[in-house]
Order: sequence, then structure tokens, then C-alpha cells
Amino acid sequence: MAEWSGRPAPAVTPETEFFWSSGADGRLRFQQCQSCSALIHPPQPVCRYCRSLSLSPTEVSGYATLIGFTVNQRFSLPGLPAPYVVAQVAIEDDPRARLTTNAVECAPDALYLGMRMEVVFEQVADDVWLPLFRPVPAQLQPASPAELPVDEIPPQDYWRHVRPMARAEKFEDKVAITGVGASEIGRRLMRTPIALTIEACERAVADAGLTLADIDGLSTYPGGGSFGGFGEGGVTALEAALGLRPTWYNGGMETFGPGGSLIAAMLAVAGGLARHVLCFRTLWEATMAEQMRTGKLKMSGAGGGLGGWMHPFGATSAAHTLAQNAQRHFHKYGTTRETLGWIALNQRANAALHPTAIYREPMTMDDYLGARTITTPFGLYDCDVPCDASIAVIVSSIDAVPDTAKPPVLVEAVGTQILERIDWDQSTLTHEPQALGPAAHLWTRTSLRPSDVDVAELYDGFTMNCLTWIEALGFCGIGEAKDFLDGGKNIARDGILPLNTHGGQLSHGRTHGMGLVQEAIVQLRGEAGDRQVKDARVAAVSSGGLTPGGALLLRAAT
Repeated sequence: MAEWSGRPAPAVTPETEFFWSSGADGRLRFQQCQSCSALIHPPQPVCRYCRSLSLSPTEVSGYATLIGFTVNQRFSLPGLPAPYVVAQVAIEDDPRARLTTNAVECAPDALYLGMRMEVVFEQVADDVWLPLFRPVPAQLQPASPAELPVDEIPPQDYWRHVRPMARAEKFEDKVAITGVGASEIGRRLMRTPIALTIEACERAVADAGLTLADIDGLSTYPGGGSFGGFGEGGVTALEAALGLRPTWYNGGMETFGPGGSLIAAMLAVAGGLARHVLCFRTLWEATMAEQMRTGKLKMSGAGGGLGGWMHPFGATSAAHTLAQNAQRHFHKYGTTRETLGWIALNQRANAALHPTAIYREPMTMDDYLGARTITTPFGLYDCDVPCDASIAVIVSSIDAVPDTAKPPVLVEAVGTQILERIDWDQSTLTHEPQALGPAAHLWTRTSLRPSDVDVAELYDGFTMNCLTWIEALGFCGIGEAKDFLDGGKNIARDGILPLNTHGGQLSHGRTHGMGLVQEAIVQLRGEAGDRQVKDARVAAVSSGGLTPGGALLLRAAT
């Protein structure tokens, strides 16, 4: 019996068995289209390039180009203690095929983008070998680093691929946001997630001047399922608690980012299925983590999906993917850690004015740069802060607005289109995946332009998310964030693009995009107090990325 390392093994299926067993003879294999010779990874029953159904496993050279890597310092797995290097490689036989892997047999500071690598295998279970990659000997390295693969659509050309509006009439004109509410927010509140949800929902209903009897729709993200600290049980949990009788309801993860629940609600309202839809998003990560630490709660690990191709290599966090996108952005455009730092400093300065923010103490660039490393180039303050909170928003029919208590916030446009692959490690190289497409789509549904935006509340699960959305939405050109963000003046509350005015997820707390929606509504109503942006009339809001993302353009009613 062989002795295994103890590191996680992938879920092997009949369709993937050929890949994971390749190490038995030391030869790397991919699925290949027999019509156009493309390598297809992960395996599929059809070629994405020519749509042929003739595919079969084929042996490849085992050589690849190093196209991204991050030195993980924060996370450890059984058999894979930190630090270790999570890497992405492009297969020489067809650079469109990439693998998440580990770079081994080399000091991390000796790695560089464009380095030639070769496969080595590590057996982790019976008939399962992980393909790892090491640098080829010096004499086999090219004289200069290899060029990195290019995106299927260059980042600056996404607008060319957006589908035109299906009809001139816009559903956005038939809806309005009429209420918003938030629960208590904090670390380790030790409250049940459904209790937080009910508190936020009741406050949103009251804010709109409605009663629970007026609510005829429910919408949430990610919905019911085993999401641990990322959910409260979905529509089912809330309906059971409050005894509502919705005519329409929605919940799910494959939507337009965490804010997708709002866009789904708008479509339902515009289509006449409901008049007032209660949308909600709840997280209780801090409490769940504490309960797991003390043994009061046990959670089983995730299985297949993206984890099946990434988890065995210790790529357990979105940070591992985005860190490599950030590295490539640095490499191509000259972006620096300081560039990301200006985003973190801006959010902290704004959070100082918000009484419910998790992090309110002042932060300097030295503080940012000196914080402990999570996974290079990300430090602690590049990452949002887990918390317990719920945010609720009411989407209403424009015809029902006279019944509500406060001036409505109108919806100018939404952006939803997917223009790139969903698989994290097969998608856009230099930006956060699933942001460029929705951003380009947004501007096709309005005559307003980026210069008309008075305040931007942009997804900042990590600083790199936020940088991507700034460039994607056209607040600066692709690759120009280094100059746009330098010094932080442009994104300050009195700058040309006041950004994440409540502190964002980096300092206010990780509310998965719905806190950004809440702040946009508060700003457009003029209710933000000391952090209010003068004459805020138009707000851009984004949520998500990596998983599908979405964007909203909101405006004040008067």
C-alpha cells in the first residue's frame, strides 16, 4: 500500500478519471477535440471552439508556461501546510488550456511570469495523481520569458461584443427602490442568521411605509443550501418565520452577483408578478467561525465544482485567484501594491464617519504595506472583513410608489451580460472575471456616461475587485488605474469619483454587495450625514465577480 501525503484529493468521475490517473505512467493527458485539435479543460462533451462532439483524451508534452502564482501564507490544508505556491500554467500544446496547480522544487522568489515549467506528479490516493509543475532546467529556459496568453476578448474591446437591447422599452423604467433596512452589524454577534434577516426586512418594510401584508415577492442570494456563514436558509427560512404568501419568489447563486436578487425582482415587478418584492442578503461568518472554533458547530467541506479542480492544490479562497489576476495586472500595466493601497485607505477614511463600521481607526500607507501577508501580493487590508449582518431592499412597481413613505430611487440601467468563461482559472487574465462584461452591458442601456456618475459603490471583496470595476465601468481607461488612484484624491468624497462612501466591505464589513446598494440609496436620498456627497444624483453600484457579476445605475427621483 502506498503512503499518501494526506493533502486533499479531487472528486473523480468517469469523465475526469483519465486526467487524475495520468500520473500512473507520468504522462499528462487532456481532453482534445478531434476536429480542431483544441485542448478542452475542464472536460466537456462538446468543443467550445468548433462545437464538435468528437473528443477524446490525448497525451500532451507536459510542458507549460507559468502565467500566474501567489505565495499563500494564510491558509493551510492537511498535507499542505503554509507557505505554498498556488500557480496557474498555460499548456504549451494549446495555451488556451490552463491548470491551477502548485509550483514546486523552486524557491518562490526564483519564479517569474513566462517561466517554462514541466509536470511532476504526486500521488494522493489510489489511482489519483496531482499534476504539479517545476521549472525546467536552466538550459531549457528560453532566453527571455515567454509571452503570456491573451484574453479571448481584449479587456478594452468588451463593448464591441455586447448584444443590443432586445427592444426600446426598458423594464428599468417600470420599477423603483422604495425601502432599505439593515440589521445590527458586528463581529461574533452570536445571533441566528434568520434573526438578523428578520430585523433587516422589518426595517426595510417600515422604511418604505409598507406592512408585511404588502409584500408579495421575495428574492435572495444565494438562496437555500449548504452555504454556512454565507446564508440564512433562503426564501424558505424567511417565509416560514414570517408566514408570508408571495406570488413570486427567487433564490439562487447563478445570478448577477449578490445584487442579482434585485435585478430578478425588477423583472418580476415589471412583468406584473408582484408589486413589492423584499430582497435580502444575510451573512453570519463571524459567528459561524466562532462556533466552529469552540466546537459548537461542525461543517462538512465542499465537494466538486470549482473546488474539484482547485481545492487539491490549496486554492481554497477567491484570494488565490484574484491575487494572480492582480499580479498579471501589475506585470502588464505597471500597477503596484500602493495602487491597491489607495483603495484600502479611502475605504478606511470613509468608514471613520460611519458609526456601524467594523474598522474605523485611521490607517496609513505604511500600515497597509506593513500588514501581514495573506497571499502575495495581498496583505490583510486587501481583504474584506467578515461580519454578521443582513441588508434588505424593497423593489416596487413604479405605479405603487405613491403608496410609499420616502422618495423612490429610480433604476436607470442594469448590466448583466456574460462575455467570458465562468471557470475562475480559465477566465480573464488581468482583471477580475465577470466584471468587464456586465460593465460594458450597463452603458448600452442608458444615455448617461461615466462622467455623469456622482458616487460609486463598487464591489470590494478584495482591493483588486474594486480596481477592476473602476476600469471596467470606464471611470478610467483599461490599465490606467495606477495613475487614476495615485494619491487617492480622485476617489475621495470630494473627488471626481467618490468611492465606497460607507467604508466598503474592506472596512465597513463584508455584506456581499448589498451594503453597497444600501449606501447608494442613502446617498441618493441625501441621508448619509457626515459622509454625504454633495448633490449626489446618480450612483453606480456593482456586485460580484468571479461568480457572475452585475451592475446597477441608480438615480434620484427629483
